[in-house]
Amino acid sequence: MGEYWRALSFHEKALDIRQKTLHSNRPDIVTSYNNIGLTYSNMDEYLKALSFCERAVALGQRSLSPNDPNLQAFRNNLDCVKKKL
Repeated sequence: MGEYWRALSFHEKALDIRQKTLHSNRPDIVTSYNNIGLTYSNMDEYLKALSFCERAVALGQRSLSPNDPNLQAFRNNLDCVKKKL
């Protein structure tokens, strides 16, 4: 479990940097939310994972094309988290 906490820390730092330097709808920020959500899911913290995965999908729908493979992956990740609840 220790490595997940370490990964989470890095993903949170990346999100913080991206939020300070990029426009809020940039795909890099969306990816950070997704990565944090996946990390929480791997830690069995499904409610936290749900929140971040939902945010990734919501932001992705505003900043990516509907057929973007990343958006599809974000949706799939959200569905997987929902199934674990």
